[in-house]
Amino acid sequence: MAELSENAVPAATVGRLPYYLRALRDLADEGVALTSSSELAERSGVGSAQLRKDLSFLGSFGTRGVGYDVQSLADYIKAALGLESEHRLAIVGIGNLGHALANYSGYTQRGFQVAALLDASPEVVGTEVAGLRVDDIGDLSAVIAERRVSMVVLATPGGVAQGVAEEVVAAGVREILNFAPTALQVPDDVVVRSVDVGGELQILAFHAAARAAVAED
Repeated sequence: MAELSENAVPAATVGRLPYYLRALRDLADEGVALTSSSELAERSGVGSAQLRKDLSFLGSFGTRGVGYDVQSLADYIKAALGLESEHRLAIVGIGNLGHALANYSGYTQRGFQVAALLDASPEVVGTEVAGLRVDDIGDLSAVIAERRVSMVVLATPGGVAQGVAEEVVAAGVREILNFAPTALQVPDDVVVRSVDVGGELQILAFHAAARAAVAED
């Protein structure tokens, strides 16, 4: 497939591609060879028109009256997401969340490998988690280079996240998944995806309160 630039596909579309890929993999696991836009959209949680628009940014897919070839479309989306080669991750911050992230079983099938775990606590450094020895965060740059880490997952306390992120960027990593409860300030060429569990719960709380208010009227 032709290489896609970051600007060729809208960010919102990129954000939905993993859901399409997951739905296609589920279909493949069920032995389904062809699928319609309506079925794929329903499994992905979007509308059919949105699905077709998103796929149009990647190329021309599907045959009228026939549908999409499940495996071919999955392979194309996988390539568009840059998952043809394995990405090596480092998780920084091995507390309760870091433990959970390290033990997550879905990395390999999605094209990722946890290559390093790092922490600052002497009680944690040197221990084994998910089959990996936890390294000292003071060795972060060397570990990133030696383990060929291309992405970093931050699961540190908010107060230290910015400093760690700066070290990660200085070590050459340009993709960061941030679980720390703080907004990171990074150079323009660094991509940060933040997962704010508390914030998402607060949004749900808003909807719950709004629904309750309507019920009272």
